[in-house]
Amino acid sequence: MCVNCVRSIVDITEGIPKQATVHWCKNCERYLQPPASWVACDLESRELLALCLKKLKGLVKVRLIDAGFIWTEPHSRRIKVKLTIQKEVFAATILQQSFEVEFVVASMMCPDCTRVMAQNTWKAMVQVRQKVDHQRTFFYLEQLILKHNAHQDTINIKEVKGGLDFHFAQRSHAIKMVEFLGSMVPTRSKTSEQLISTDIHSSTSNYKFTYSVEIIPICKDDLVVLPKKIANSLGHIAPLTLCTRVGSSVHIIDFKTLQQSDVSGLVYWRSEDVTPVCSMRDLKEFYVMDVDLLGPRAGRYALADVTIQRMADVGKNDDVIIVRSHLGNLLNFGDTVLGYDLLTANINNENFEKLRQDDIPSVVLVKKSYPERRRKRKQRNWKLKSLSKDEGDLAPKKQEQEKLEADFENFLRDLEEDPELRQSINLYKDASAAGAPQPADMESDMGDDDELPEVPLEELLDDLKISADDDDMDME
Repeated sequence: MCVNCVRSIVDITEGIPKQATVHWCKNCERYLQPPASWVACDLESRELLALCLKKLKGLVKVRLIDAGFIWTEPHSRRIKVKLTIQKEVFAATILQQSFEVEFVVASMMCPDCTRVMAQNTWKAMVQVRQKVDHQRTFFYLEQLILKHNAHQDTINIKEVKGGLDFHFAQRSHAIKMVEFLGSMVPTRSKTSEQLISTDIHSSTSNYKFTYSVEIIPICKDDLVVLPKKIANSLGHIAPLTLCTRVGSSVHIIDFKTLQQSDVSGLVYWRSEDVTPVCSMRDLKEFYVMDVDLLGPRAGRYALADVTIQRMADVGKNDDVIIVRSHLGNLLNFGDTVLGYDLLTANINNENFEKLRQDDIPSVVLVKKSYPERRRKRKQRNWKLKSLSKDEGDLAPKKQEQEKLEADFENFLRDLEEDPELRQSINLYKDASAAGAPQPADMESDMGDDDELPEVPLEELLDDLKISADDDDMDME
């Protein structure tokens, strides 16, 4: 019997479906791989071909020789595959045949996208709060989360009063976020669970978990008072100290002796007596009249006696104040400096009232300041990225929006002035600022602007943006 006659009698493609259906999620562009997994596949890729072949049950009875895609319009929702198979039909007679199989792409939303689209379908939530009147800590945390990509498993990030809420589809992802926050800043957390449903036949229950994370309410540049017992345990440091940095622990410095120490989260949460008595909103501006270096140095700090005058008294009277400060190597005659005026401050703190009068200085200098007019003329050549957050019902009012913008500006200035703070986050080059025109009066004060703190160009990363046009050019 000839080959044509054998083909007319025997059909080796019998039992192999010529049409099948594959399910595709249009939100995440993944395909369903039975029974319950979803995989990402490009059109005409090996992964998509393998997924399509698994749909054909009759292939186990034949030998697959070749398989390949036949081009179709991408929007046609059709995938055509050409198969070449072999099968033994008679003794020592093997027949080979080619045929086409058409797959219909059906839309179906995957479970992950369903949780995102639907409301109240999160499995676990992390509530991050800090009891302070500004948002600088959350700006810093946002950059840490972006750098370490700690938000990749979140299904939603919601802004609420006093902090942020992170929603997760799995409890393990929420626990991972809590551990990440604890490794970045001193925190404490509480866990609660809510019963959603239960099955009495199989003894299974469905819970929602909430993790409440509280960040230590001490921030950079805060004036901190320590109880005598804790101060003695930290190397007999002075009870009135200044917070220089907040990392996995709170770094404090005695501005009179340059002695430094760390307050861990365990020490703080044990008694909660380590409290800030003055914060950034209490800072006052002073004019530097004289700086007398005393000799001792510790890193970037140098001990000095600084003669200052309140900005309101400059040119009006001769009331000067001599204070001991750790900013001796940063200040010069004619500079302006920010500090806490303890003579006029209204402080209501039990530990502060227990201090001797000799331990309370008139003014505590915090950091060097720069004229606002020079700040505004200096355009930044860098920028920060931000998380995609849902404001929800918390639409900020005009006054709150201005306060938020002021906090963000102070955070940017901290980054410019503190190289250690910049090491832990990513800063990106701002291409729009490079070509922006400079103000007309910039050249007249160019010499003064050289003293302004700036971010070196070698610390900036390139902001990579991939557009559809770039993809088309690469394909060509």
